[in-house]
Amino acid sequence: MSSETISCPSVGGPDDELLILPDDSFDDSEYTYEEVAIDEEFESEGDVESEDLEATLRSLQKLSFLLGKGQKSVAYPDIRRQREVLDDFVRNFCMTYSLHKTLEVFEVEWFEAKEKGKVIDSKLIMVPDEYGRSLQLTNILKRLQDQLEQQTVVAQCRAEMLEKFRKERNLHRMHHNRIAQEKNKLVTDIKRLRAHFGKYDGLLEQLKKKYEQAVKAKALIALERDKLRTMVEKAELFTDDNPLSPTFKGPKYGKGSMTPLPKADPLVSACKINPFHEARIPLTDVRAYMLKSTFRGHMMSVSNIIIHPKKPVVVTASDDSTWRMWGLPAGDLIMTGEGHKDWVSGLDFHPKGMHLASTSGDCTVKLWSFEKSRCIHTFSDHTQAVWSVSYHTSGDVLASSSLDHTSRLWDLYAMKCRGTLRGHVDSVNSITWQLYTSIISTASSDKTVSLWDARSALCVQTFYGHKASCNHACFDNKGFMIASVDADGVVKLWDVRKVAEYATINVGPQSANRCCFDPSGLVIAIASNDQRIKCFQIDTEVVPVAELRGHDDAVQAVVFDPNGNFMVSGSSDSTFRVWGDLEETPPERDLPEGVESYYPC
Repeated sequence: MSSETISCPSVGGPDDELLILPDDSFDDSEYTYEEVAIDEEFESEGDVESEDLEATLRSLQKLSFLLGKGQKSVAYPDIRRQREVLDDFVRNFCMTYSLHKTLEVFEVEWFEAKEKGKVIDSKLIMVPDEYGRSLQLTNILKRLQDQLEQQTVVAQCRAEMLEKFRKERNLHRMHHNRIAQEKNKLVTDIKRLRAHFGKYDGLLEQLKKKYEQAVKAKALIALERDKLRTMVEKAELFTDDNPLSPTFKGPKYGKGSMTPLPKADPLVSACKINPFHEARIPLTDVRAYMLKSTFRGHMMSVSNIIIHPKKPVVVTASDDSTWRMWGLPAGDLIMTGEGHKDWVSGLDFHPKGMHLASTSGDCTVKLWSFEKSRCIHTFSDHTQAVWSVSYHTSGDVLASSSLDHTSRLWDLYAMKCRGTLRGHVDSVNSITWQLYTSIISTASSDKTVSLWDARSALCVQTFYGHKASCNHACFDNKGFMIASVDADGVVKLWDVRKVAEYATINVGPQSANRCCFDPSGLVIAIASNDQRIKCFQIDTEVVPVAELRGHDDAVQAVVFDPNGNFMVSGSSDSTFRVWGDLEETPPERDLPEGVESYYPC
């Protein structure tokens, strides 16, 4: 009986068993089936490969054969990925590049062609695999190019940061080297100085000994002086000039005497009761003031202006280093003062009107004589620019304020500095006397207004309240009120008798440059940086009464006529203007005894 060998599909391992079947195995009646046990090895192998479809199918085929159900070998074709048909390729292409409209048009035309029989599926051309691979490679290449560009940008940023850090490192290294060099230089200088000062140790010891000897000699000389003074006093007891001598006949003055006539201190002799205290001076009607005349006085800004105490004459100071005297009402030029080397800031007439004092940025105070038509003396003790000047009522003492934080008193007989007022910590911008007293008021950039006793050169009172630099301060004729203005446009009124603030007026936000009381002391005019002059009445309360407009630039100075008939103002527009009526006959006024005008000396 012949036999043949049948093997299971070549999906198993090398342990696959071979079974030999007889030739008549095809007869089911004669063949006896034997049960074959399933090895655990095959069972476990099938469990592991259950997730793989192809492995599962092969395992089932193997088990069926072992159970006798697969008497014939079944050949399973390999699963292969079929190539794309041409229409699928077009669809995939459109989807890949998001050509949705093109895809819709293609679908419509494609199905129309198939319905009409123009396209037969069996004749469609298969797209070779190379196109698919090329498309995949193209996508991969595009992604790699994008990544390359991103990495290029990142690398460029890193390179710039590296270059920046390298420059900073070089800068810090250079700075470190410079500091090290400076340190070494300083160390060398210190060593050299120590060595240099070491040479003076012996000399200092010698000087110390000489100093001790000089102190001893001074003490001996002082003792000898006291002895001689005692002897002289004893000898003078018996002279004819000594009041204690029995032969004294009284003092001798005159040409034949060696004793000069005693001179009284003007700050003491001129102090008396202010005649304005009892005077009844009518209120100035500034509401009726109108712009009367405009005169272009200088080529540069007019910084200050004053009125003669007895005549209708004004003097203007300017940044062009000159002052000029003008006659009113015509505005005729009378005199020009040239001699300062910088801008002229302060002016004041002598109470008798025959002299003029001026201050300037050249650190000097000059005295001018109208009789001699020239400068007769220059004070140059100030170390910085001088802002303001004021004559005492006696006319024998002059006061000036300066940028050097001090004010000085000048004796006009001795022509020298009489005293220095120290106490402000910033520029002293304004100075003025209280009439018929020795009290001085100063306004400073340290935001304070101070009162000083000129006899002792000591500060007797300081007013606090301003929040900006004080530009100017002035007394009224009675001396009861002080008005001060600051750079914020705030005007404060101070009651001197109560030593307290009386009222506050805000004319800001522009700076208030100068203020002035009228002869009655009840009206105040304020020169402002906003090109206006603002007038207020001061009585039981502060009331605005007038606002004069006409200047084209900041108003730097304003002053009332001694009789209250008009007012003159100076401005940065190089002009001075007259407000009121110059030709009006002055009204009858109750002048106090001994006062020729209402001009505040």
